[in-house]
Amino acid sequence: MRAAAFGPAELADRLAALIPGFPHTRIAVAFSGGGDSLALLAALAAFARRRRRLALRAVHIDHGLQPGSRAWVRHCSRLAGTLHVPFVSRRVHVEAAGGQSLEAAARAARYAALARLVLDGENLLTAHHLEDQAETVLLQLLRGSGIAGLAAMPAVAPFGHGRLVRPLLDVPQALLIYYARRERLEWIEDPMNLDARFDRVYVRREVLPRLAARWTGATRSLARTARHAQEAQRLLREIGGSDLAAAADGPDLSVAVLRRLTRERRTNVLRLWIAQQGARMPQSRHLAEIEGPLLAARADAQPVVTWDEGGVRRTAGRLCWQPAGHAPSAPVATGIEAWAWRDRSIVWLPGASGRLELRRDAHGGLDLDSLPDTLSVRRRTGGERLRPRPDGPTRVLKNLLQAARIAPWERAAMPLIYAAGQLVAVADRWIDAAHQARDGTRTRGRVVWHRLPRRARPGDPDLVV
Repeated sequence: MRAAAFGPAELADRLAALIPGFPHTRIAVAFSGGGDSLALLAALAAFARRRRRLALRAVHIDHGLQPGSRAWVRHCSRLAGTLHVPFVSRRVHVEAAGGQSLEAAARAARYAALARLVLDGENLLTAHHLEDQAETVLLQLLRGSGIAGLAAMPAVAPFGHGRLVRPLLDVPQALLIYYARRERLEWIEDPMNLDARFDRVYVRREVLPRLAARWTGATRSLARTARHAQEAQRLLREIGGSDLAAAADGPDLSVAVLRRLTRERRTNVLRLWIAQQGARMPQSRHLAEIEGPLLAARADAQPVVTWDEGGVRRTAGRLCWQPAGHAPSAPVATGIEAWAWRDRSIVWLPGASGRLELRRDAHGGLDLDSLPDTLSVRRRTGGERLRPRPDGPTRVLKNLLQAARIAPWERAAMPLIYAAGQLVAVADRWIDAAHQARDGTRTRGRVVWHRLPRRARPGDPDLVV
């Protein structure tokens, strides 16, 4: 496959490399009505006409920021209909708050709405292209971002109940527009994309053209920087994951273990640990306070470092996460003591752990009749055990998690389901043998853990448009 090519065949090759099981999968295209997303949708529709097993739909978010936005929705619906693609639209309310720009507020509202629209296992495709990636690197540089920011937009990332996929990050926008014109498609030009008051538009219209005029290939060089940063970020996560596993004390961190690490590795662990709480990264000064004075405090002190997302509290030999709104001395909620699951099959979990569902399923592996009417849900504290196979021994949960190669920053968020103090299930991963369905089980079901999607935030490199 040539990088400088775009059409149904080239797009299918890209998607096959990014999405397991493609084309036997569900695809949604984030469709703004502009030339880029229209080219992506049209190429997919052309491929789908030849491969009828591809489940394809278009999703549109109406920000309501332009007087003609309602007409745009109708136009997008007509375009999708012409391509024989099902169309879904949602209107969002955009309100910039706390010094947030209108551009960032619209982005946050859009991604929050898209996350709610994504179906289980669905792949949401966006038409971010080569220039978008270069712009993102420049903007992150100007914000003083670290490696995570310079990594810019990944080609694949978890999103909602599925994935966010950007298959065109190596494709110049000119190829997308050429394809759209060749296919005689009619798209919408959003006036906001021409308004240089917005940072991204200014970089696109004023900065990148000047760089490209001076340095041939500047756009591709900037995009290549993102790929290098992504490799470095993966290495940081790998090292940090190992350090985090060693420092983990249930959902907390061991002060003694953190003190044995270098300052750089301590900061790396703290970033991973804070990210697993679903919180935005604090400023560098907050991290410096945590890894310095907070760790050096006396064992009988209970110092706290807080920011708008929450805070970190030192309790004896542990660092504990403190969600925003909790008093410094208040304990952090760790579970649900009484879940009447027969009355309400879905329960929201504390913090940023999403929601848990007990769903009837004729092919499920859980014996629902074996469960009492009231269950409890807790987070890991250490020492949990269960028997994953009827003919096997009881296993320590920590060993199961390590053998399954579950990332350390995901382990602490996994909900554990208990019945009368006995562990029944570990999220949707394992069921204790005492509650597994067998031949003759009358009512089967399964556990579904709906992880909470990351919130779209200004400057979030995974959610930049």
